[in-house]
Amino acid sequence: MPLFILKSAPTPSLHTVDVESFGALKVRERDHIQQALKQAPECIEEGLLVLTEEFSEWEGANRRIDLLCPDLHLNLVVVELKRTDDGGHMELQAVRYAAMVSAMTFDKAVATHAKFLRREGIEEDAEQRIRDFLGNPDDDLELTDNLRIILLAADFSKEVTSTVLWLIERGVDIRCMRMIPARIAGEIVVDIHQIIPLPLAEEYQIAIREKIQRRERAEAAGRDFTKYEIQTSEGLKTGLPKRRFMLELISEAVRLGVTPQQIINAAPSRQSNMFAEAEGTLSGAAAMALLPTKDPKRYFCEDGLAFHAGGKTYVLSKMWGESTELVAEAVTGLLPPAR
Repeated sequence: MPLFILKSAPTPSLHTVDVESFGALKVRERDHIQQALKQAPECIEEGLLVLTEEFSEWEGANRRIDLLCPDLHLNLVVVELKRTDDGGHMELQAVRYAAMVSAMTFDKAVATHAKFLRREGIEEDAEQRIRDFLGNPDDDLELTDNLRIILLAADFSKEVTSTVLWLIERGVDIRCMRMIPARIAGEIVVDIHQIIPLPLAEEYQIAIREKIQRRERAEAAGRDFTKYEIQTSEGLKTGLPKRRFMLELISEAVRLGVTPQQIINAAPSRQSNMFAEAEGTLSGAAAMALLPTKDPKRYFCEDGLAFHAGGKTYVLSKMWGESTELVAEAVTGLLPPAR
């Protein structure tokens, strides 16, 4: 689709803008396009948060997702970029990436985002940042099984578009967006618009997708009220919700000589957000006062509940999702044998 400049003098008229290639404009894929979209994901779609870029945390494969995002419904979105005019084989790459990242949990997403923030020099709590984006400060969260794919390229070959249409017919949430570069008044202008599915055709698909998402949100709104019991040196405790169960288990582990750092190391999925840590031997409230990016309401910072080891204070998170039982098994494995 051509671009035009509307001029009003001497009479209103439209003048075609010469479209150029990214290569001719010396615009590079990773250094320029990816970095710009990373800073402004709303140019791709409203309601995306960049979780990370160049994601490659899987074994046995040297593949990288350009941008990995959650949307407001906790669907993971794989974003693949090509500056070429044919799209290469990006649709096949993206499907492979979506399959490889489909097992990601919310805790893993938080850990991934924490690494990204450190690389970017952003001093924010990763989980809080995601929760603020979602507008969900307290509930247990988990990613949905609805992986989405967005492809952006200067143009797409018939092979790519045919494959994408075939995937859409079979229920894969995938779309193509064309990026058209031009130079106007010395500035590089990029027109980004969706070409597949066509906006009119998409209305029906969106209606179906929204129905599914409403059902998923309704299911997610059904809070997990599973109760746990635990036998500790202080006796049998029953009817415990997840957060209290984990507090009792970790407290027992510490009483038996397990350090908070050992507990952190045993549960990689929660390494970045199991405890709030502060230097010194402090009360939980005093420790949290030194950590302005942490929300005290989301930690067990009441008197007597903080842990101390190695000159540090550790305050346990109250936020426990589907990883609870996996972490509990890992912590239990650290306990000394019963006599």
